[in-house]
Amino acid sequence: MSKRYAVIVFLASIVCFWTGCKDDVATTGQSVLDEGDRIFVLSDTFNIASMVDSCDAIISQADSFLLGEIETDYGLLRASILTQLACPEGYAYPEDFAVDSVDSICLFMYYSSWEGDSHSPIAVNAYLMDKETFQYSGTYPTDLNIEDYCSRDKSILTNHRIVIASEKRDSIMSSTGVYVPMVRMRVNDDFMKYFASITSFKDQKSFNEVFKGLLIETSFGSSTILNISDIALGVYYRFSYEKAGRDTVVHDFKAFYANSEVRTVNHLYYEDKKELVEKLQSDSDSYNYIIAPAGVYTRLRFPMREIADTIIRHMVDPENNEFIKRPYVNKAEVRVSVQNKFTGSSSEKTYNDWLQPSQQMLLIREESLERFFLNRELPSDTCALLSALTQGVDSVGDAIYYYSYDMSDFLTNQLRQESSDTVLNMLLVPVTIGTSTLSNSATAVTSVRQQQTISATKILSAKNGMKLEIVYSGF
Repeated sequence: MSKRYAVIVFLASIVCFWTGCKDDVATTGQSVLDEGDRIFVLSDTFNIASMVDSCDAIISQADSFLLGEIETDYGLLRASILTQLACPEGYAYPEDFAVDSVDSICLFMYYSSWEGDSHSPIAVNAYLMDKETFQYSGTYPTDLNIEDYCSRDKSILTNHRIVIASEKRDSIMSSTGVYVPMVRMRVNDDFMKYFASITSFKDQKSFNEVFKGLLIETSFGSSTILNISDIALGVYYRFSYEKAGRDTVVHDFKAFYANSEVRTVNHLYYEDKKELVEKLQSDSDSYNYIIAPAGVYTRLRFPMREIADTIIRHMVDPENNEFIKRPYVNKAEVRVSVQNKFTGSSSEKTYNDWLQPSQQMLLIREESLERFFLNRELPSDTCALLSALTQGVDSVGDAIYYYSYDMSDFLTNQLRQESSDTVLNMLLVPVTIGTSTLSNSATAVTSVRQQQTISATKILSAKNGMKLEIVYSGF
């Protein structure tokens, strides 16, 4: 017998042996165990329900703010800004300073980007907040009543400032050689005299008592929204001093910023929002929507009683109805399929193409929504799960986009708590996150805020393909 023939016969005998013993080997480990010692590993698929819903307003906690008016497929949005200004605590003007020492005062706004028509003009105006001001530790919704803070009796500007987003009339060049879009607006003489008379900068509280803040809004233009990144009020003044027996005139500048030391609130108004939500709800069998900053969300309804009953029946002794296993959910993924039209370069974009999906989407218990953002909480396995917009490919190689949520720890925690809830309602909420880099180069989420920049996310509804697949076990 040749060596090659001997090897073939040996391999064939091994295959025959394992084929004949397959059933015995598969059950050998568990056949010697008591029923109570067995480890169950099972899987099931559950249906999810979904529908569009909305809230009246979101909490204004942004680090950039919208200004302007724009009409989209999802309604007409008007955005204005109410802001305090930070005083330079302990600062004092020169001894010979007087009201007429001020040459001019300008209001500066810097914007990082814009949405809509970059060539459409908008008129910007500003008013003194002459009624109430903000408390630094307070929380303010985006639908607050402007009339509670500002009477709009008189503009502080010499005239309306016409702004065209793509125009670089007031732009400045940064240290990296990039133009920073800016709007510079000169205030009128009445406001200049009023602000120049404020010479006490003992602390922020006393400053807020005499200067409550500014309202900045637009009076016409319905095609452009600016993303305002910084606001400042600049005072140009002069003073003199004696040098070498001669009077010398010095020109100086002092800025009052709308920074993190004070409160800035974005007032947002969606016209006919109720009708918009009803229209989107009528399409819920096919698609759902999440729109920022409109406060339009998608609610996902998980059949918790059905899930619990299905899993627990394998963990309970039917004779005495006591647990003989501790349930674990090993895998539970919910994938939310994004249906937006994606565009390439900005030059290819047409009307509404800039309404792109949110880069970060939070899946949160509905009853925890308000508390989560008021207390500035972070995502956790018992309350809220975070997902970034992810790109993949389908079975034919085409690009697909989705959010993915691993609910295994979340559901394990739910199974171990006694609850009579039949369903669990969770909301898909667009958010903006803050991050920091740890010592091991990993990235940690440090803040989660409701998104105040514009986005519109169109997803497949639950009836159109969303399922919850669970792999679970008992020990």
